[in-house]
Amino acid sequence: MKKLSKVQEKQQTLVLDVADKLEAQAREEIPGMLQCWFDMEFHLFPSSLLLCFQFESEQALEAAKPDLLKWQKRLSAAMVKKGVILKDMRKHLVFTMKGPED
Repeated sequence: MKKLSKVQEKQQTLVLDVADKLEAQAREEIPGMLQCWFDMEFHLFPSSLLLCFQFESEQALEAAKPDLLKWQKRLSAAMVKKGVILKDMRKHLVFTMKGPED
């Protein structure tokens, strides 16, 4: 893997900070939420950012789905506080059963 540029390091740090905070909140508020992980392509940031909340079971996932929009808004607000605007907040956070390696 090639070394990240200073700008890419800043982007990664910013996203890690937001993801860590949202993960801590979600673990307290959403039963069955295992972890938060993200994927992004630096050259397409922020449009390529995808944050995923991974759940332990299908039942936990289905129970959490009504709150998806609330969490998408929280992500958008957290990114705005960091100076990053997500044009369509619904594209950037999903609830899933898949892990980062899947």
